Amino acid sequence: MIEHTPDQVLASLRADDASALARLRDRLADEADRANLLDVAYRTLDTPVGPLLLAATPAGLVRVAYAREGHDAVLQDLADRISPRVLQAPRRLDSVARQLEEYFARTRTVFDAPLDLRLASGFRREVLQHLREIAYGSTGSYAQVAAAAGSPRAVRAVGSACARNPLPVVVPCHRVIRSDGALGDYVGGTEAKRTLLAMEGAA
Repeated sequence: MIEHTPDQVLASLRADDASALARLRDRLADEADRANLLDVAYRTLDTPVGPLLLAATPAGLVRVAYAREGHDAVLQDLADRISPRVLQAPRRLDSVARQLEEYFARTRTVFDAPLDLRLASGFRREVLQHLREIAYGSTGSYAQVAAAAGSPRAVRAVGSACARNPLPVVVPCHRVIRSDGALGDYVGGTEAKRTLLAMEGAA
């Protein structure tokens, strides 16, 4: 007869509870989706640059957020700006999560997930489009991005657009550096920017 310690029994019960909770969450997400009540689905993903919050609308990935941005604050912002119908629904983001895992494993250099850019408008959205043209393993200066976006003097505006990029990593603002070679600021922090560039072989 196999005897289990109280700690082992407690751990087993906790695992069962976690599994049941995950199944219930998936069922609620599926039912909300079928009833068209799920406007923003989200999940978190552990990565070499810390846990990332991923959020998507039916149109595509709408938000990637670093922990330092405050995931709860980001979810509240999504509820305020898009819809209060925000629900943890990991399976809706499986494809994006898989692409990010492949990226961090250095087996993917381009993301092909559909994007919802509604959180950026005007010149900021124009900048985001040009950021996607900076290839993996390459960098561009803020001045170069400003020129590519048709406003060569708007270097500070490019910096602001990068700082407020709603989709860091996927829309690679980490590849934009200063003209003097300095890294510059980054929404995920300088260390995260350095890590991403080193991983891509751009630093």
